[in-house]
Amino acid sequence: MTQDQLKDAVAAAAIDEIQPWLERDTVLGIGTGSTANRFIDRLGRLRHDFKGAVASSEASAERLRGQGIEVFELNDVGSIPFYIDGADEVNAHLHMIKGGGAALTREKIVAACAERFICIADASKRVECLGAFPLPVEVIPMARSYLARELVKLGAHPVYREGVVTDNGNQIIDCHDFMIDDPVAMEARLNAIVGVVTNGLFAARGADVLLLGGDTGVVRSTPS
Repeated sequence: MTQDQLKDAVAAAAIDEIQPWLERDTVLGIGTGSTANRFIDRLGRLRHDFKGAVASSEASAERLRGQGIEVFELNDVGSIPFYIDGADEVNAHLHMIKGGGAALTREKIVAACAERFICIADASKRVECLGAFPLPVEVIPMARSYLARELVKLGAHPVYREGVVTDNGNQIIDCHDFMIDDPVAMEARLNAIVGVVTNGLFAARGADVLLLGGDTGVVRSTPS
């Protein structure tokens, strides 16, 4: 199957995963990116079965509205039973690298509020060790040069993502050549550096379910 077909397959599997639990007052958490977009497009068919969604980016909010789905502010919502989003990399523990689309901070906030995080990805995103994909770090603009020096000390090759401003008005540094043996510890260490808003390691709060699309179909797994 092509990568687009794999994305369609995991989006359909995610619909099957949540549909039995949808109620008229349900508000879903929705992520950002090409795979999440496939899910949003399918979710529109169920828009009368649930209340609405919280989006992790302005782009996703616009796409949800285009499907006739009401978008709520997180501060106005109680519980979120499911957060559905993709990943740039995911390991056997369902720790992830996210943020290729520069929405990592809002993604992390919505994921933290959700009872269950469903990660949807194609088989190319499954790795033994996180870090082949450059790790994004969202930073306060005035701290960018300082943070780049601190990231070098940790062994990363930091590259400023030029021309990108996050929905929060911040900037992104991508950490290349930075393999991560202990994602939970590294997530905390990076977040402790002054000027970091957050980083793209989703390890302290990883996924609860992984729907991974491959040539033999979609495989459902939970953290090992």
